[in-house]
Amino acid sequence: MEKETRNQELENIVSAILADYKDDRIINRTDISDQPDRDNVNDILGKIIKLIFPGYIREKNYKFYNLSSRLTVLTEDIIYNLKKQIAISLIQKPEFAGAPYEKRAEVAGELTGKFMLRIPAIREYAETDVQAFFEGDPAAYNHSEIILCYPGLRAIITARIAHELYALGVPLIPRMMTEHAHSRTGIDIHPGATIGKYFFIDHGTGIVIGETTIIGDYVKIYQGVTIGALSTRGGQTLRGVKRHPTIEDRVTIYAGASILGGETVIGHDAIIGSNTFITSSVEPGGRVSFHDNCNCPEN
Repeated sequence: MEKETRNQELENIVSAILADYKDDRIINRTDISDQPDRDNVNDILGKIIKLIFPGYIREKNYKFYNLSSRLTVLTEDIIYNLKKQIAISLIQKPEFAGAPYEKRAEVAGELTGKFMLRIPAIREYAETDVQAFFEGDPAAYNHSEIILCYPGLRAIITARIAHELYALGVPLIPRMMTEHAHSRTGIDIHPGATIGKYFFIDHGTGIVIGETTIIGDYVKIYQGVTIGALSTRGGQTLRGVKRHPTIEDRVTIYAGASILGGETVIGHDAIIGSNTFITSSVEPGGRVSFHDNCNCPEN
C-alpha cells in the first residue's frame, strides 16, 4: 500500500511538471539535440591545453613511444569532437536555423581546421604568459609550478583558446569554455576580450574582464579587479558597442580596482591603486590611488 502511494505521488508530480512544460516559455524547451554537450566541450578544452603544454599533462588513456604519434592521436581526437560540437552549436545562429546536419558539419569542419591552425599562435602567447608569471611573482618556484598550479594562467590560456573560436564566429562553445575556467578559478574573462602578450594575473580570485575589453602587452592585474561596462541598462541595444575599457601596455592594476566604460583608456605605464573606481581615462604614466578619486575623510 505504501509503495502504491509513493508511485501515485510520483506520477502526480511528473504530471504537474509536464503540464507546466506546455506553456510557451523560454525555459520550457525540451529538445537537447541542438545544444553542445558541456562535458564534451570541457574535455575538448582539456585536450587542447595538452597540445599547448605537451610535457606537463599526462595522457591517461594511451601510451605512446614518440611525440609525433601522441600528438597525431590527440589532434585527431580534438578535431573529430570539436567539429561535432561546433556543428551542433551552429543551430544557435539564425543563418543555420533549420539547416541539415550535413551542411552544418561541412561549415564546422572548416571552422575547426582554421582553429587548429591557430594553435601555434596560441602557444606563442602562452609562452609569454608563463614568462610574465615567472618574472612577476617571486613566489613562483619554477615554470612547472606556474603551468600546473596557477589559476590565473589557467584562466588566461582558456580565454586565449576561446577567443580564437569566438573570432571565428563559433557560438556558445567559447563562452562554455571560459565559464568552465570561471567556475574553477574565480576569474571571469569573456572570450571576446582582446589580450596582448605577457599577461599576468596575480592570485586572481574575483577578476572580471568584459567582452569588448582591449588589453595591451605586459599588463599585470591583481585579485578583485573589474574591467567592466559603465552601464548595461541599454540591454541588447548595446550589442556590438565597445562597452569596456582599453588597457594599454605595461599597466599595473592593484587589488579591488574597478575600471569602467568603453571610452575609458588607461594609458601605457600607468599604475592603478587598490580599491579605486575609475570611469574616465588615465594619461600614460599616471598614478591613481583610492584617495585621488573618492570623497574620503581625511585621517
